[in-house]
Amino acid sequence: MEIPKTLRYSREHEWVAVEDGIATIGITDYAQEQLGDVVYVELPEVGAQVIKDEPFGVVESVKAVSDVFAPLSGTVTEVNGPLADSPEIVNDDPYGDAWMIRVELSDPGELDDLMSAAEYEKFVEEEQDDV
Repeated sequence: MEIPKTLRYSREHEWVAVEDGIATIGITDYAQEQLGDVVYVELPEVGAQVIKDEPFGVVESVKAVSDVFAPLSGTVTEVNGPLADSPEIVNDDPYGDAWMIRVELSDPGELDDLMSAAEYEKFVEEEQDDV
């Protein structure tokens, strides 16, 4: 399981990279492994508002349908269109080509609520112990 050191993570298994006030958001390697083969991805429109801890999209796999939760609040500035036609990218490159949305942050202070890579790794280990 890959956990890039430069990203921040939510308890719902989304990753966040922030540059110039714009957050790029996707689901983690752990999340895509738990889902299995992704067959459908539904994302919001550009201009939509996302609210921290509320669903902004859906990922459907051969195992389950799961909401994707916004780790931060803001306005969607870009959506990864290729995911609609090629949802398997989520399994192939969760931290690269499978980014889902870019959001202009409405409250940069929310970044403080996200976990570091080390904290997320520990969180996943504890979650696996509970299974």
